[in-house]
Amino acid sequence: MDRFFKLKESGTNVGTEIGAGITTFFAMSYILFVNPQILGQTGMPQQAVFLATIIASVAGTLVMGLFANVPYALAPGMGLNAFFTYTVVLGLGFSWQEALALVFFCGIINIIITATKIRKMLISAIPMNLQLAISGGIGAFIAYVGLKNANFLEFTSNAGNILSVNGKAFNATQETFKHGIGTVMTGGGITPALAIFNSPALVLALIGLVVTVILKVRKIPGALLIGILLTTIIGIPMGVTNLHLASDYSIGASVHQLGTTFLAAFSAQGMGSLFSEHNRIILVLMTILSFSLSDTFDSLGTFIGTGRQTGIFAGEKELALEQEPGFKSKLDKALFADSIATGVGSIFGTSNLTTYVESSAGIGAGGRTGLTSVVVAVLFALSALASPLLSIIPTAAIAPSLILVGIMMMSSFSQIPWHDLDEAIPAFMTSFIMAFAYNITYGIAAGFIFYCIVKTVAGKGREVHPLIWIVSALFVINFAVLAFV
Repeated sequence: MDRFFKLKESGTNVGTEIGAGITTFFAMSYILFVNPQILGQTGMPQQAVFLATIIASVAGTLVMGLFANVPYALAPGMGLNAFFTYTVVLGLGFSWQEALALVFFCGIINIIITATKIRKMLISAIPMNLQLAISGGIGAFIAYVGLKNANFLEFTSNAGNILSVNGKAFNATQETFKHGIGTVMTGGGITPALAIFNSPALVLALIGLVVTVILKVRKIPGALLIGILLTTIIGIPMGVTNLHLASDYSIGASVHQLGTTFLAAFSAQGMGSLFSEHNRIILVLMTILSFSLSDTFDSLGTFIGTGRQTGIFAGEKELALEQEPGFKSKLDKALFADSIATGVGSIFGTSNLTTYVESSAGIGAGGRTGLTSVVVAVLFALSALASPLLSIIPTAAIAPSLILVGIMMMSSFSQIPWHDLDEAIPAFMTSFIMAFAYNITYGIAAGFIFYCIVKTVAGKGREVHPLIWIVSALFVINFAVLAFV
């Protein structure tokens, strides 16, 4: 074991690596319960998503540990699962099967561009401040999703601001609607406000938020998971948590449901219909690009932010290898593991996998080799026994963890020079449009387009990488197509 993982060379031992793996697992295990709830809103069976999350996480994390020999763990990315649900399926109108097909293409593309210099060229093309804005914007987006899921916000719109009801133009004099009201689209006159805390579920979400904040500030290992479980327990006497374990929530039932999502990406409802409509081909390509961009920068930010400081990816030899194509450096191998995991996830039925920043908890506990990752993978596999818990954990117990994850991701805002308008404007457009338009793709598009505009007007157009110009032009074409379809 020492020879395979090079433990002594890395200044660690078996006991330290096992402890680090346990620490990392508990720091990120909240995803087991959060991911099914988010993806379940697309119509995907939650138990199938639960198992798909475990299978893909185990596969990706094992590749990370055994192939790259680095102490990082993978799971469906927060932000990427929100993009999958709220933007791709609920916003753009793709079916969840088509969305899985998009994720599969993203994984294939990431494997190809990782094996060449393209991924490194793309990474170097996007300015650091835009990368920071994308990361922080996704954090703001996730926190906003958490606030909405907790029902902390309510929205008021008078009749004059209602644009359509059930997809048809609204008439304020209309008194009845055939088959009732399904959807209401409102213009900019909608007014958000803090909800009145007069329902048990809303009060439970508030209690859960306070409990989770206390645990996180006190730096309790596994704070988010503990917060979810404690809030669920508190919800029992409040009547919010339903302790009835339905018979269809079992490992056997989960395996059965997995048949619904397994290979769904390749079905007639997936790839079979993805390119059937010519007027949305550009939209399909832009969505794949958005998946790839978010996935790439999410993982790379984690690697650079932790690996350089600890020496995992440091050293002149390592840096030289990163300039060459193929999988010659630890970073290249780690990025390859990340890409493989995304492909596996789409096959079984979950959104893009990414390297979790919570891996830093295990690294902080002394993890330095792939043995840490192997331990995390084993614990993920054992967690399949926890599937019955999915039936009793209320949304109010999940929402606080989303808010906290969003807050942590927003820390990248501190590195953006907001006093410099050349940098602040594109960063603002990226992050705030991403959050308030409820669309990660549109945030990236706004940031790229305004970056080109600002730099050109400032006489610095030559600073913009050609790839940014190309992607921005594609975004403009995409918006034009959407306006006329």
